[in-house]
Amino acid sequence: MVVAIDGPAGAGKSSVARAVAARLGFTYLDTGAMYRAVALAAGDRKDDLAAVAEAADIRLGDRVLLDDRDVTDAIRSPEVTERASRVSADPAVRAALVRKQRALLADGDWVAEGRDIGTVVWPDAEVKVFLTARPEVRAQRRAAQFGEDYETVLADQAVRDRRDMEREHSPLAPAADAVPVDTSDLDLDGVLEQIATLVVEARELAP
Repeated sequence: MVVAIDGPAGAGKSSVARAVAARLGFTYLDTGAMYRAVALAAGDRKDDLAAVAEAADIRLGDRVLLDDRDVTDAIRSPEVTERASRVSADPAVRAALVRKQRALLADGDWVAEGRDIGTVVWPDAEVKVFLTARPEVRAQRRAAQFGEDYETVLADQAVRDRRDMEREHSPLAPAADAVPVDTSDLDLDGVLEQIATLVVEARELAP
């Protein structure tokens, strides 16, 4: 079974996906970390990004390894975050990483989070959730998480959201059959209960 959790930055995807995976005994896949790893590997390069994505050996788990180097903290820097948003708009990079993601999801039970899991990477996911939250709430969360200025985060977030939603390939958008979950006024347990219920229902409906 695949549980697809999509949504914009700051909606709580990572925390929710990890918690759901732990509760269900599924494997957690952070596709955003893959784009961040490629952005880190590419540095300031603006060409041959697809080759970087193809060559990158990215291992995901408790820590993120890039070519056997622990980059868990490095890929969360503001510079890599901004670069990852631009790198992820490259259709050739997306194609390379989607192939890798599909190869992983083809076997076993997964909770996968990202921007296009339910629409592009695994449109046959048994459970699809689109997490969202009010822009102000999302910015507050990220500012607190990374110790950054709220107004700066809010402005950068608006730019990133627009880029993600307007890109030609795999734009950020909920799948037609995704269940929307607004996390603005919910704690983690509240979100977890909603998604766990969806998984139980999907299992009951499975042939």
